[in-house]
Amino acid sequence: MSHPASRTTSFPQFLHHGGADGVTGSCHQLLANENHSLLVDCGLFQGEDAAQDAFAQLEVNFDISTLRALIVTHVHIDHIGRLPYLLAAGYAGPILCSKPSALLLPLVIEDALKIGFTRDTRLIEQFQQRVESQLVPLDYGQWHTLVDDDSLLLQAKLKRAGHILGSSYVEVSLHDRVQGGKQRVVFSGDLGAPYSPLLPAPKSPYFADSLVLESTYGDRLHAPRRDRQQALKAAIEKALESGGTVIIPAFSIGRTQELLYELEGLILAGSKHAETLWRDLEVIVDSPLAARFTQVYRQLKPYWDKEAQRRLRAGCHPLSFDNLYTVDDHETHERTVRYLAQSGRPAVVIAASGMCAGGRVVNYLKAMLNDARHQVLFVGYQGAGTPGRDIQRYGPEGGWVELDGERIDIRAGITTINGYSAHADQRDLLNFIKRMRQWPKEVRLVHGDEDARRALKVEIENLAARRGHKIEVILPNT
Repeated sequence: MSHPASRTTSFPQFLHHGGADGVTGSCHQLLANENHSLLVDCGLFQGEDAAQDAFAQLEVNFDISTLRALIVTHVHIDHIGRLPYLLAAGYAGPILCSKPSALLLPLVIEDALKIGFTRDTRLIEQFQQRVESQLVPLDYGQWHTLVDDDSLLLQAKLKRAGHILGSSYVEVSLHDRVQGGKQRVVFSGDLGAPYSPLLPAPKSPYFADSLVLESTYGDRLHAPRRDRQQALKAAIEKALESGGTVIIPAFSIGRTQELLYELEGLILAGSKHAETLWRDLEVIVDSPLAARFTQVYRQLKPYWDKEAQRRLRAGCHPLSFDNLYTVDDHETHERTVRYLAQSGRPAVVIAASGMCAGGRVVNYLKAMLNDARHQVLFVGYQGAGTPGRDIQRYGPEGGWVELDGERIDIRAGITTINGYSAHADQRDLLNFIKRMRQWPKEVRLVHGDEDARRALKVEIENLAARRGHKIEVILPNT
C-alpha cells in the first residue's frame, strides 16, 4: 500500500490504492499539498485481482484525513464497491458525480449491500440516506471548487466519458498560491468506445500536465460496430435454428441497455423482411437490478446520443419494445430456466453477472451449457480467474467449468464479440492523447493487466517520438 508524501515532497503526488496494476479495484488519491487531497473512485477488487485475504483489501487503511472529496467516475462496482468501507472509516465529505450517476449509484450500492453486508432493510435505508446526503450531483463541463484557501485553489470538472450512462472523466485544476504554480491533472476513469449505442463518444480535454489513463484494452483493437452487429445476428440465428436459447452474461448497467438497443433494431429489420425467427423472438432480461437500471436509462433520454434521439423521433422504443420481457421474482426465474432448457422456444436471455461469478446467469449456464442446442455469447470483458473467462477459454475446445462446486461439461456454442466492449481500445486511447491541444508530460497507465499496460506504453512512447513530444509513461503499482 502506498504511503502519504513527506513534507519535502513536491506536489501534486499520486497514490494508487487499487486499479493500478490490475483491472478492478480502481482507487486513486491525488495529493494536492500536505493538507488537501481528493480520491477518484473507490472500487471493489474482483477475479484474480482479489487477494486470498479479500477482507484485508476491503479495509481503508490509507490516510483519509486530508480528503476533501470523493469523485465517482461511474457506478460500476469495481469503481464504487468500497464506498461502504470508506464511509465506515470515517469519511463524511462530499461524493461528487454526474447527475445521471447520482440516480444510478443508490441502486448499485443497495445491491452491493445486500450481497456483501446485510439484507436488513432498515440498515440499508440508513446507509442509503447517508450516501444521498453526501452526494453532490454535477453538470458536465462546470468547474466545482473543492478548496479555496491561502495555500491552494483546487477545482474539479466532469466531462462525458462515453462508457456507461453518467460516466465521466475528471479534470482537476490545482493552483498553488504559495509557490505560484498551476497544474492540470486528468483522470480518464473508464473511457467508452466510439459509435457505442446510446452514448456520445468522449472528447479529449484541451490539455493536461498529468494524465491517469485506463488501459483495459491497451493491447488490442475492437471490431467495427457493423461487424459486431452481424456477429450478434449470426450467433442468435445459429441458436434459434437449432431450437436453443442464447445466454448473454451481461453487466446490469451499460451493456444490457446497449444490447437491448441493438436487439430492437435487429428485430425490426427481421420483421420487415418477414423473418419468422426474429419476429417471434423473445428477449428476456432476467435481472431485477438490470430492469431497474433500464427504467432509469429511459428517464435519462436527454443524455442519449443523436442517433438514439433520431430513433425515438421515428417512433421506436429501444428500451421498451414489444418482444421485451423482464423476470423479477426468483420463482419465475427458476420456471423460466426450466422452460427454456427443455423447449425450443426462440429466446435471448440477458442475465447478470457479466463474468458469471454469481447471479442468475449461473443457473442458466448450469442448465444449458452441456446442451449443444444453446449458445453462450460473451460481449464484455471476462476477468482472469472468473468462470466467464474459463468458459470463454475452454468452451470452444469442449472443456468444462466449475459452477457452484459442480463440474459442467461445455457442449453449447461459445461466441465472443469484442466489438461490444464498453471500453476504448488501443486506437481510441491513443486518440484521447493525440487530440489534446497540449499533450501531457506524464501518463500513468492504470486499470489494465500487465500485457495491456506494457503494450500501450510502447505505443504512447512511439507516438510521442513521431510527433516530437516528450512524455514519461509510468506503470504504477497498487
